[in-house]
Amino acid sequence: MAYAVYTTETFDREVEEFEQNQQKRVNKLFQQLKQNPYSEDQIKFRFFREKRIDEKRVYFLVYDDIKIVLFVGTSGKKDQQKTINYISYHFDDFRKYAEKLAKS
Repeated sequence: MAYAVYTTETFDREVEEFEQNQQKRVNKLFQQLKQNPYSEDQIKFRFFREKRIDEKRVYFLVYDDIKIVLFVGTSGKKDQQKTINYISYHFDDFRKYAEKLAKS
């Protein structure tokens, strides 16, 4: 069964500032992850992943039980750890948001 791919508003705003070719690569990544959500680099936990796109990084969470991949943020190399810490701190909030998406 394929996974559904969703984004947060924060992620959408951040990706709008990417160059057009980087935005295309993010959209291509959405399609790839529908079939294989674990193909990118793991961070801390199996469900917490990142993909490097040039000097940028995009972060996403994989929820197997509800078959959702949720893109939650982006960063550059300089603010990478700050972004990872923020996402980690808000795992529960992201989980609730994903569950709400699964029900709708």
